[in-house]
Amino acid sequence: MTARLAAAPFRNARYAPVELEVAYEADGAIRLTNPTPIDQRFLTLNAAVDHWAIATPNAVWVAERSGPGWRTATYSDAAAQIAAIAGGLRGLGVVGPRPLLFLARNGIDHALVKYAAASQAMPVAPVSPQYGLVGAILSRLTYAVELLQPAAVFTDDAALFGEGLGAECLNGLPVIAAANARPGDLSLDQLMRLGPPAAPVSQPDDSALYLLTSGSTGHPKAVIFRHRGVALNAAQITGCFEDSDPPVMVDSSPWSHSMGSNSVLHMIAHRGGALHIDLGQPTAARFGQTLENLRMVSPTVQNMAPAGWALFVEALERDENLARNFFARVRQLQYGGAALGQAVADRVQEVAVRTVGEKISFASSFGSTETGPRACQVFWTNDRVGLVGLPIPGTSIRLVPEDGKLEVRVRGPQVTPGYLDRPDLTAQAFDEQGYYRMGDAARLINPDDPRQGLAFDGRLSENFKLSSGTFVNVGEIRIAAISAIGGAVTDGVVCGESRDGVGILFYPNPELPPAAIAQAVYVGLERLNREARGQGGRVIRALVLADGPDPAAGEITDKGYIAQSLARRRHEAQVQRMFADAPDAEVITFDA
Repeated sequence: MTARLAAAPFRNARYAPVELEVAYEADGAIRLTNPTPIDQRFLTLNAAVDHWAIATPNAVWVAERSGPGWRTATYSDAAAQIAAIAGGLRGLGVVGPRPLLFLARNGIDHALVKYAAASQAMPVAPVSPQYGLVGAILSRLTYAVELLQPAAVFTDDAALFGEGLGAECLNGLPVIAAANARPGDLSLDQLMRLGPPAAPVSQPDDSALYLLTSGSTGHPKAVIFRHRGVALNAAQITGCFEDSDPPVMVDSSPWSHSMGSNSVLHMIAHRGGALHIDLGQPTAARFGQTLENLRMVSPTVQNMAPAGWALFVEALERDENLARNFFARVRQLQYGGAALGQAVADRVQEVAVRTVGEKISFASSFGSTETGPRACQVFWTNDRVGLVGLPIPGTSIRLVPEDGKLEVRVRGPQVTPGYLDRPDLTAQAFDEQGYYRMGDAARLINPDDPRQGLAFDGRLSENFKLSSGTFVNVGEIRIAAISAIGGAVTDGVVCGESRDGVGILFYPNPELPPAAIAQAVYVGLERLNREARGQGGRVIRALVLADGPDPAAGEITDKGYIAQSLARRRHEAQVQRMFADAPDAEVITFDA
């Protein structure tokens, strides 16, 4: 970072003061607790929407693209339609303990039906849209249906999801379709006429959502979310800021995962903000939709996966009008799910300083489906990538020594009470003090000053040993490699179990030519190897893959991170090619 950029002021992000209690336990564990009180105004999902329907009735809650503009739902309109849909669900006779299954993309109708079902204490179970699209592996949908036992199905487009809706596992279930209803389906308009509007009856401890884990380490489990937990996690996130302004976001995080469902959609509802739904993706084929949306809307908060930031900074650097619109009022930049290279973050800041004369604070967060998802957050002015923050209000973190690392365990009102119909797995998931065991590791940036925050230190289950017995910290070397290379790659798969050294398969930045990517990989890894300590920190082989990860195959999870073990299996042929005794010219090699 240049001296000029380092000296530039930060735009006021209005963060709350960091509060932290630190305790050291006899077994070597470190407990970090944020004692800040949590706002208890809203304890059900619908309470927030109903509040803003009265307080700011004409404010937009959710917007989706419709032709050249946006279709919008204000808070007052949404509250009325939610009540009408809730009455229709009662008239259909499906309201009860069995959930409403969603095969649907993010959209206004999706939000309305979700909150309508939740208002009647009917759990909502959105599965990844990939489960039901053309070419989907229907065994995944079958497994989800057997696990969830839904009472009915909602789809935003029965034609788009026709293959999934035709699966044998859904035979006999009522299907509600917002568009392109098939014979026998019930259109959303028809549903709203089945009964009189219904007022919310859900209570804080009723089940609101069943969300499937990503399944990156085995079969998905159905995580139970109660109304209280979802509502309070939104309040906890809000408590990280001293900011009364309603947020404005353009976001693509899928609502089948807790990040999009809880930390985005419901956090927006909690704060009375506006969410503009982005159906773009951080791929060369789909990112144009995101850019078009960000030319139309100036957000106050922007969250993207690192692959998205790598594509976005290229556009910001070449499009002055886009940069002016984007930086007009944004005051927090957020990434998550994977490592963001420092070089990419610095380039974003350079455009910000050139455009508006200020840097914008870069934040990240930490958690899992089971923790709400948000457990930690960077809630201070920051331009350093790699941090995952400190516990958010009302949350306690235990860092427990495990295999030479510190395992993260979480306790707070946002943590799930357990897994649907799996008391055995629920019992295994919590330690003797009631903390949820994440299976992730973290490290203190400065052990002598915990207030400086935590950094992600990999998943315990992803690590492996080389043939020499040397331990490889997958998360650490992956982050270091991506940071060293910069924006030429979007992520990587660390390989080398029982081999003589570490190899990494890299996903390319689709905006760059292959020769430029290969050169950046060589230069970055050569620098990394010069600074590495020990065999487990050096990379001896690298190969750039032809394209990005395949979400339909589960290679990239709904969270946005690479499922390392699964990706290694999917690319076994490329792994073998990378480690061949006589590798081809595209394999980048270094001395062991």
